[in-house]
Amino acid sequence: MTLQLGETAPDFTVASTEGNIQFHEWLGDDWAVLFSHPADYTPVCTTELGAFAKRKDEFASRGVKLIGVSVDPLDSHKDWAKDIEKTQGKGLNFPLLADKDQVVADLYGMIHPKADPKVTVRTVFIIDSAKKIRLMLTYPPSTGRNLDEILRVIDSLQLTDNHKVATPVDWKNGEDVIIVPSLSNEEAKERFPDGWDEQTPYLRVTRQPGRK
Repeated sequence: MTLQLGETAPDFTVASTEGNIQFHEWLGDDWAVLFSHPADYTPVCTTELGAFAKRKDEFASRGVKLIGVSVDPLDSHKDWAKDIEKTQGKGLNFPLLADKDQVVADLYGMIHPKADPKVTVRTVFIIDSAKKIRLMLTYPPSTGRNLDEILRVIDSLQLTDNHKVATPVDWKNGEDVIIVPSLSNEEAKERFPDGWDEQTPYLRVTRQPGRK
């Protein structure tokens, strides 16, 4: 199945380390980061799960829930969790789906046969409170994810959902933003009374809304 940005994230019911998860019900009115792992007891995944656990509060402060998935069974997950806590200094504090029947993997296109027909690739989905897919990232099995980038994208999405702005290259929360081209100068004056730097008629840089 090929998913695209803006589509409704497929629903599913799958066992997890925190009991059965019916995804849409579990998500409620929050956002989610859904991320897959090639297999249990793999070194890169071990570091990632520990890192997500350590930074769970940063995601929660943005109204974002974490949920991992692997095609290994639940018993394997629970044993692996002990290694994660031992080596990374933080235990699992979010659900890890036991997708042994590849329900989630198939719905979200996480099996890439030319990469490896037996395991999920390292994918990330950011899903908003309307259950729409807002970002998809696919990494090779050998490359760990960058959590700072995932948080940066969430900050950008949540900011631009509420204001007529876009975020430029390498933007970080608190930095200047771009007024969207569809907004006329007259409309922009109402929204951005402090003005902007008009580098070209379509590139108008302004202070991030809400920044002190």
